[in-house]
Amino acid sequence: MPTYEIFIDGKSRKVELTKTGETAFEVKIGDKKSHVELQTSKAKVEKQFSIKMGEKTYKIELQEFDREKPFPIKVEEASFKAEVKTPTIKRALTTTESTPLAPSKKTLVQRQVTEGAVTAPMTGKIISVKVKKGDQVKFSQVLCIIEAMKMENEINAPKAGTVQEVNVSAGSSVSEGEILFVIG
Repeated sequence: MPTYEIFIDGKSRKVELTKTGETAFEVKIGDKKSHVELQTSKAKVEKQFSIKMGEKTYKIELQEFDREKPFPIKVEEASFKAEVKTPTIKRALTTTESTPLAPSKKTLVQRQVTEGAVTAPMTGKIISVKVKKGDQVKFSQVLCIIEAMKMENEINAPKAGTVQEVNVSAGSSVSEGEILFVIG
């Protein structure tokens, strides 16, 4: 699963989320793992929701949410400034080939990974594509939405620039690590 870099009042934390049920997740922060359950309907997650960790339930409020800058978040009565960085997955190049003279198509594609490539963080189905070749995008702008395990996941631009390649379309299936877009 993807690892997110989250800043709470300017302090960085690496957070890994793994979905374990319809509304349940395993959250790993550093070496500590916790089971978290979303206690609120999907419709209310935008501004207010509750999560249950162990036996304690926490009320969470978001006044506004902006992926490009820190945003206020309130947990119970404590207020914080939070910022979420889009996960990046760096992969080692695959060197497995059927014969040294005849590399597979997948190996060739992986060797051609370029700067600005946006890869799929998980295997899933593309629900919608929000940009086209030639579009100018901002840092953290939504590029597409992938459905995986009945959950919709936004794929965001890792940097501002111009969309040079769009390798997916709505309804297509993607594998983890597959190049979805190239931003220059």
